[in-house]
Amino acid sequence: MPPATVDGGQAQVSSLGTRLLSLLLLPAWPRMDISKGLPAIQSHRDLHIWITENQKMVPVPEGAYGNFFEEHCYVVLHVPQSPTATQGASSDLHYWVGKEAGAEAQGAAATFVQRLQEERGALTVLHREAQAHESDCFRSYFRPGIIYRKGGLPSDLKHVETNMFNIQRLLHIRGRKHVSATEVELSWNSFNKGDIFLLDLGKMMIQWNGPKTSISEKARGLALTYSLRDRERGGRAQIGVVDDEVKAPDLMQIMESVLGRRVGSLHAATPNKDISQLQKANIRLYHVYEKGKDLVVLELATPPLTQDLLQEEDFYILDQGGFKIYVWQGRMSSLQERKAAFSRAAGFIQAKGYPTYTNVEVVNDGAESAAFKQLFQIWSEKRSRNRQLGRVDKPTHVKRDVVKLHSQPELAAQLRMVDDGSGKVEVWCMQDLRRQPVDPKLHGKLCAGNCYLVLYTYQRLGRGQYILYLWQGHQATADEIKALNSNAEELDAMYRGALVQEHVTMGSEPPHFLAIFQGQLVVFQERAGHHGREQSAPTTRLFHVQGSDSYSTKTVEVPARASSLNSNDIFLLVTAGVCYLWFGKGCNGDQREMARVAVTVISKKNEETVLEGQEPPHFWEALGGRAPYPSNKRLPEEVPSIQPRLFECSSQMGCLVLAEVVFFSQEDLGPYDVMLLDTWQEIFLWLGGATGAWKEAVAWGQEYLKAHPAGRSLATPIVLVKQGHEPPTFTGWFFTWDPYKWTPDLSHKEVVEGSPGTALPISEIRAEVNSFRLSRWPGNGRAGAMSLQALKGSQDSSGNELMRGPKLGGTSSFLSSTSTSINGALPREQLMHQAAEDLPEGVDPARREFYLSDSDFQDIFGKSKEEFYSMATWRQRQEKKQLGFF
Repeated sequence: MPPATVDGGQAQVSSLGTRLLSLLLLPAWPRMDISKGLPAIQSHRDLHIWITENQKMVPVPEGAYGNFFEEHCYVVLHVPQSPTATQGASSDLHYWVGKEAGAEAQGAAATFVQRLQEERGALTVLHREAQAHESDCFRSYFRPGIIYRKGGLPSDLKHVETNMFNIQRLLHIRGRKHVSATEVELSWNSFNKGDIFLLDLGKMMIQWNGPKTSISEKARGLALTYSLRDRERGGRAQIGVVDDEVKAPDLMQIMESVLGRRVGSLHAATPNKDISQLQKANIRLYHVYEKGKDLVVLELATPPLTQDLLQEEDFYILDQGGFKIYVWQGRMSSLQERKAAFSRAAGFIQAKGYPTYTNVEVVNDGAESAAFKQLFQIWSEKRSRNRQLGRVDKPTHVKRDVVKLHSQPELAAQLRMVDDGSGKVEVWCMQDLRRQPVDPKLHGKLCAGNCYLVLYTYQRLGRGQYILYLWQGHQATADEIKALNSNAEELDAMYRGALVQEHVTMGSEPPHFLAIFQGQLVVFQERAGHHGREQSAPTTRLFHVQGSDSYSTKTVEVPARASSLNSNDIFLLVTAGVCYLWFGKGCNGDQREMARVAVTVISKKNEETVLEGQEPPHFWEALGGRAPYPSNKRLPEEVPSIQPRLFECSSQMGCLVLAEVVFFSQEDLGPYDVMLLDTWQEIFLWLGGATGAWKEAVAWGQEYLKAHPAGRSLATPIVLVKQGHEPPTFTGWFFTWDPYKWTPDLSHKEVVEGSPGTALPISEIRAEVNSFRLSRWPGNGRAGAMSLQALKGSQDSSGNELMRGPKLGGTSSFLSSTSTSINGALPREQLMHQAAEDLPEGVDPARREFYLSDSDFQDIFGKSKEEFYSMATWRQRQEKKQLGFF
């Protein structure tokens, strides 16, 4: 690679060292004997993972997905299956490097990635991932979390041993939406006040929550704990939770029997190093090219970036504040440049002084990721496709078919309309900082100097649904805006939190808001009085009528001068003696029809129709004389081709921190979450039922827009949605949506500290713990759990082993996945399609499928219990619903 000059400086990059080069997939690695042919990619699976083993790439069993050994490298291929969950038509290929991976493992993985990328072609986004610094895209594949395992994977052992009870390990659990667990030393020295730790003893799993952890972190830690139990123990392990050590003496006895008695105080919480939105907004685009023997990296642009900066014959680097490096390759760039993509990124990273683990993403012209596209002010898929086809198309509009809105949420989401606007409407105007009801005859008349509450009621799924629009005029004062929000809170309390609240700024009204007024919305420039509009209105007024149907038409008062006119639209000029309806040359029949409807709201006078170019002298006199105005033909507004993106919101040191969930589903919405769904035209803030951050949510939405590198409009509507009250304009962005999903389920509040009950006596657990011959971390670096002496009888596969059963209740104890034994299985007829109260005594309604015999389970589910419990929890729940076990 030739030396590089970055930003016009003298920093020369010629040698980066073996470690960095290997991390960045340089093609210098010798071709390893991976296989003579690439593995077949199964079309029914979206995720495929391979691990380096003895300088070869070996497929990882699906049940072990999410486990990563630190001495290995992994290759992860994601091929989207559902059309709404894709980043266009591209797939994602990730190269993951463990922090203890050697050069040989990295070389084998690098060669495999290169061959796989060549096989799959240009529609592949390539990612470089480093342990503990993975991209949100990578982390989104593994729910409820990633497990980092010590050492390497011996070739004679399975990736994950199911039903392995001879184990003692301590896992350090961290993260918000994307959780990770790292094997650490079995010692109190590993603990701190701000994180969660899981002491895994095989039959017993104890989750210790640091005193500084939030309830959402505890719940997510518990979800990971349950997943580990189900996947690695077949569900046959007890779970205890320590929230307060004083209230959990029995569980603390068990922990101390393994870790010893703690001496001294716990370490302080380690600060999070999450990147704020302000840091991510600092982006710079560089043009990379060769000049003689030198590689030149020239800064090209700062935000807002436009798509036309990217030329198809060139090569670019986009630096997102040192947090992530994008490499964009034009479709006409040379093959040599494509092969050098990662080495050039490596040189850039070193020249900038960024950490070697900085995430790198390589995108090809026409196969860009959603995250990359949203760094630009506007992104047109048509422009990208037409550049490849050599043509130019005119923008098109999505056809409105409001009849299908109730049955097709995805259409409601695209059109931004829950229905045709024919529901019940109530309007209040903010006057003297209180809401005053508006006469229904004046519902369509708003004033720019005021704020309004518009409550819309409609029926869906047999019950009333509500949308509360908070409309803010351009001339409204800060006190009025504050009063608007406080009055909205009062109304929401009256409706027991059932209101969807949409913040609307004058001039950026969504289609459904306009549909409510059926094309008769008029915005006047003055302030509203207590009895309607102020009486001191000027005698000459000019109104701009825009729209061609009842879902897009609004009329706004503009300055009464000729420069306000536009040849593409219609204007109403009201004078003391006559009313002129002026038709610009570019308007069409639909516009003229809607204008005649709007005129009746403004003036009762008989209007005189005037065509552009045929105006009487009095027309120009009323406007103060002729003046130039826009007359060029207006092109149809292009609908941005942007993929919706879902983020988890949190705050760190007063700054907004987002974690993206890529390829999202309803399962990603939790009761303790505040989630931001960006559909580009609207910002949705979804509030989980147990969260208390609803007051901060709107502020987070505003901060998101302000910090967005694409220079987003601050008038973009912000919609507040609460769990269980989601409108179709929100649910339609999800591939599937279950409106009845929010049923009572296991939450952290159900977990009470204390003793593990009578199922497995403390003395017995302590005896089994003491029977281990612990060898703390073996010198060879292999997974310590594999070298532990087995618990006596812990792997007994007879009918006496622990099985799932009812929850152990009481106010002082809780253990999941119970410890009661059952002799024999139950007939399927007693378990399928039965109400909870009709189940046999002792059967846990949430785990009823486990009481089937192995043969019945295989016959009904088409897989063994071990295979079933190794699946993601949401997939288990989905199959149970379909088969009558939910």
